[in-house]
Amino acid sequence: MKIFLTGGSGFLGQHLVNYLTEEGHQVIAPTSKECNLRSSYDLTKFEGPYDAIFHLAAYTQAGDWCLSHPGEQWIVNQQINTNVLNWWQMQENPCRMVAIGTSCSYAPSSGLVETEYLSGDPLESLYTYAMTKRMLLQGLRAINKQYDLDFLYVVPSTLYGPGYHQDGRQMHFIFDLIRKILRGREFGESVILWGDGYQSREIVHVKDFISNLSELFALGEKDVFNLGSGTEHTIRDFAKVICDLTGYDFNLIQFDTSKYVGAKSKVLNNAKANAVLTQYAGRDLESGIREVIRWFEDTKSFH
Repeated sequence: MKIFLTGGSGFLGQHLVNYLTEEGHQVIAPTSKECNLRSSYDLTKFEGPYDAIFHLAAYTQAGDWCLSHPGEQWIVNQQINTNVLNWWQMQENPCRMVAIGTSCSYAPSSGLVETEYLSGDPLESLYTYAMTKRMLLQGLRAINKQYDLDFLYVVPSTLYGPGYHQDGRQMHFIFDLIRKILRGREFGESVILWGDGYQSREIVHVKDFISNLSELFALGEKDVFNLGSGTEHTIRDFAKVICDLTGYDFNLIQFDTSKYVGAKSKVLNNAKANAVLTQYAGRDLESGIREVIRWFEDTKSFH
């Protein structure tokens, strides 16, 4: 297949480009310099036909970045999503769209099941980003209704694995945990974690996510699917696993309850995906985290 992919320079994007290429597909994944998605003109330079469009690009960062950039997030993400969806429906040869959502769009009080994705209010601190992702889904459904173009919208839990960014931006919690604990071990720095450590999270290895996504695509599935690991752990649990694997004393860790912590609990309902996938790909937590620790150590990414 010939596939156009946005967001190919990101964490998920790099892994997905590698996977699709290894599977024998022709992948067109321009960088932001090669194709400014905020410009509708730039997309027209990448003529089809395409068999599929994978839309991963989003303007966001981990941590508390969203708190101070809500206006930028709304404007930039709406521009990007509108341009990509408009370009998709203008293709002479109809093709499928695969878009990536966010678990942040779920209301904290919801059951995190696909039928509730557009219901209730998302967490206030992530409200703007969450709503742009809801708007993306609604846009996909509108185009499907009017132009009969098929799409798959996949909602991951927090992704982890080797190859995360090293450019100084805030990291998602699992990478930040590993980095802080490694720095505590190597340099004697204080390891201070945000919150009391009892907030719980679900993580899914990026390669497992891609494997499950690939099967959903191959099966011709449509509309919204959650793809997580199905298991949540507290921040303290994650920290204990990392400490055991790195040889750091967990009792030295400090918890700062004055800091931003996000949702108290977040684990996706994966029943819909489990019902259609032949075998839900997943690996045990310890082996997955050990791989990421090894990547941090090999690349010196915690320095």
